[in-house]
Amino acid sequence: MASDRVPRRVGVVGYGRLGQSLVSHLLTQGPELGLELVFVWNRDPGRMAGSVPPSLQLQNLAALGERHPDLVVEVAHPQIIQESGAQILRHANLLVGSPSALADQATEQRLLEASHRWDHAAFVARGALWGTEDITRLDAAGGLQSLRVTMATHPDGFRLEGPLAAVRSTEHRTVLYEGPVRGLCPFAPRNSNTMAAAALAAPSLGFDRVVGVLVADLSLADMHVVDVELTGPPGPTGRSFAVHTHRENPAEPGAVTGSATVTAFWRSLLGCCQLPSRPGIHLC
Repeated sequence: MASDRVPRRVGVVGYGRLGQSLVSHLLTQGPELGLELVFVWNRDPGRMAGSVPPSLQLQNLAALGERHPDLVVEVAHPQIIQESGAQILRHANLLVGSPSALADQATEQRLLEASHRWDHAAFVARGALWGTEDITRLDAAGGLQSLRVTMATHPDGFRLEGPLAAVRSTEHRTVLYEGPVRGLCPFAPRNSNTMAAAALAAPSLGFDRVVGVLVADLSLADMHVVDVELTGPPGPTGRSFAVHTHRENPAEPGAVTGSATVTAFWRSLLGCCQLPSRPGIHLC
């Protein structure tokens, strides 16, 4: 993005660790990249005090249209996408940082309808998912038969709800959930985004046939480990095509987001700013 172009106006929704990193990047690197930060919103406005200039603090998310953003980046919670995603698309393109929200079919449908109605794109950040393009290409060619994503970290790194919140990790390594990604997302909304991205990357399998596995491992106090396993159809000899990637992502103890994911999200933001605004939901 050249600096002599009209700047792309960017708003950030959410000011946790990931939001803070994006805001810092936009303030320090944005101008030379043709990006202008126009607002930051957080559910608790007090968290922005002393670090976000008052002129950039948005007190009411419903008033974001007054800042005339070109892109709104959500890095808050799936609930924001469920409640406000369609309204955001009325005013700007949307980069979804909580794709677990799309496990709810009504939410996905609202985003699609709003995207086409207002001619804005809904981008989904790939986050910690390794090999997204390869998964999508294999799926489009009809060569993807199964996809399994396992995410393991220390129990302190989970933010679980419902029945999963009551599960106690008494063993060194405990499988908290294994099954369709759609069934996991409502109970691990902040720990299932990589799996949700995989479901979106492989629409022939989707949220109901991509398998998600959530593992509490007491030895992973400073790391998130993501394994992606996929298979294709049998070849002439009867053996099936198979790929297994293993990703170790350093993380602060108890953190939901790993260090490499923060970097990947910034790259997704830059990438979707260069893509055409095509209606629909697109991985970025």
